[in-house]
Amino acid sequence: MSSQEEQQNQLEKHSYPVGRFVPAETYDDKLLQRWIGSIRSVPLLFDYCIENLDEAQLNTPYREGGWTIIQVIHHVADSHMNAYIRLKLALTEDRPTIKPYDEKLWAELPDVTDVPLNVSITLIHALHRRWVSLLMQLTEEDWTREYYHPADQTYVPVWQMTNIYNWHGKHHAEQILSLRSRMGW
Repeated sequence: MSSQEEQQNQLEKHSYPVGRFVPAETYDDKLLQRWIGSIRSVPLLFDYCIENLDEAQLNTPYREGGWTIIQVIHHVADSHMNAYIRLKLALTEDRPTIKPYDEKLWAELPDVTDVPLNVSITLIHALHRRWVSLLMQLTEEDWTREYYHPADQTYVPVWQMTNIYNWHGKHHAEQILSLRSRMGW
């Protein structure tokens, strides 16, 4: 393996330590409960991820050229707020078109550097409590409701969105946990 291939493998491993998202082709009650459980556990997982880290560690990128731990946590809050709103839109409108956003630009806005990390951690706790409560109440018909994602030009059913965010929280938490492991924190 060439040096360049090795660097690509390392970048992929650090960027996607749990692997890239692979969409489920279908769902059942058991999968839905597992996905909801994963979404329920995300706030505690992030509490664990940042436990006992100092300011310098929190400002360390999870990989070369990547976001800092602070940016990752604020991103999760931003992303999961958008997901929750998309869920509510899908449940209350007929196949609504959602508004994409540039997550890289959002991660560079002043609230990411100026607002303490615990604000986003608290937000994630509160948001996930509401999100899980709503998911637990969905009917079979609700799970098949969809929103349209114009950037991907696809209709996304609620069950698939739940699958995506089951992965998303673990994906970003593992970026932090992998960094901690590599750094011996």
